[in-house]
Amino acid sequence: MKIKACIFDLDGVIVDTAKYHFLAWKRLADELGFEFKPEHNERLKGVSRVRSLEILLEVGGLSFSNEEKERMATLKNEWYLEYILRMKPDEILPGVLPFLSELRRAGVKIALGSASKNAPLILQQVEITDYFDVIIDGNKVSKAKPDPEVFLKAAEELGFNPCDCVVFEDAEAGVEAALSGNMCCVGVGSPLVLNRATVVISGFESFNLAALEAVL
Repeated sequence: MKIKACIFDLDGVIVDTAKYHFLAWKRLADELGFEFKPEHNERLKGVSRVRSLEILLEVGGLSFSNEEKERMATLKNEWYLEYILRMKPDEILPGVLPFLSELRRAGVKIALGSASKNAPLILQQVEITDYFDVIIDGNKVSKAKPDPEVFLKAAEELGFNPCDCVVFEDAEAGVEAALSGNMCCVGVGSPLVLNRATVVISGFESFNLAALEAVL
């Protein structure tokens, strides 16, 4: 398959900001008086901030007014921003930068499709904003994955049909979003978790455009 456009999720694909989300959510749980564990954090992958808060409160068996939940989500984001404002280019995951560079040289269009409203800031912190032709983040979409809105909007702004786009995702919800949007999906991570993806890779080390075209 000749690759025309690639759409990348951010967290867990390009950089690992999941650890910073976890630290911020754990800090909130600590303040609320219950333990938030790494296995709980797995449930938050690929979902919106509002839904993440709802899951966290389910774990703690707590309920609050919408006004209180809005305050908590804002507070969590402020703590998360503290962490990501310290990010440096060395936090780009192994092999990602060479792969993005190869795509650029080959004339393949590149988009970001992330639920994170902080995506532009993170790209700026790790100094790779210029690699992306289109950036679709949580500020531009209203529906969370597994709804395909973020990827469909990315394809539209790139000027390609969804079937001409390849999505790179590390979360089940993201894989579902790509497939329901009629796109091929490369799962980045465990084949056991991402078994519905078109193909699964462990990471971008030793991965290149020829390898991608060979498996699609």
